[in-house]
Amino acid sequence: MRDTRASLRARDILSRTGSGVPIDVAAVARECGVSVSEEELEDSVSGFLVIRDGRGIIGVNRRHHPNRKRFTVAHELGHYLLHGDDASVFIDSSPVFFRDDTSSEGTRVQEIEANTFAAELLMPAEILRERVGHHLIDIHDETSVRRLAAEFGVSAQALAIRLTRLDLITG
Repeated sequence: MRDTRASLRARDILSRTGSGVPIDVAAVARECGVSVSEEELEDSVSGFLVIRDGRGIIGVNRRHHPNRKRFTVAHELGHYLLHGDDASVFIDSSPVFFRDDTSSEGTRVQEIEANTFAAELLMPAEILRERVGHHLIDIHDETSVRRLAAEFGVSAQALAIRLTRLDLITG
């Protein structure tokens, strides 16, 4: 996997915040000057980012699973740090840079970068490689995948995607 602007930015943030796993993504956001709040949102909306006077405000859907909220905060923080000069509103299902059917397939550059940033922030490649060591994870070993996902505070699906992209799985 080649390093991208998004993954390099996430690594830089991690090196400055010194956070261990699971990454305290809300604290990382605060250190970046972004506030986070839980909001009553439609089920189809994971969260949003509003940038006003150079400061970011991330709202996450209070009804979503804690792992989903963490990924949403990391994703929106990625938008703030990578795309904050491009727009002032990022919403999951409407206005400016929103997530929709095509973006969930990874076809929008901003969404790909925000997802890459979130994955590196929550599941740092270096730490994942250390945890896995020389014994690749069998993707069909649900117990191992779930245990590692819980350690990082992410869903098993997000971890499986990350492990696949880092070539750390078999099966």
